[in-house]
Amino acid sequence: MSDVEMNETIELLCLSKAEEFHLIGYDQVTGADVWECVSDKYHKKGTPPLYEVVNDILSLKVTQFMNFITLSMYRGEIRKR
Repeated sequence: MSDVEMNETIELLCLSKAEEFHLIGYDQVTGADVWECVSDKYHKKGTPPLYEVVNDILSLKVTQFMNFITLSMYRGEIRKR
């Protein structure tokens, strides 16, 4: 799988997770927000194998996402919309 194909796959998975969050009332979540949350832990060790990235995206819970957003806001790291 090429890097382009892998990036497209990850982007689609993030969009799918964002749509899942929309179904339960979190309408402001985007695929980029999901990726920002999931990839936050990759900064120190680097990006893991694809199967781990897919698992991290698909197993992301709303509570984990909201904790990440809250902590990012306290640190002043949330990007402007």
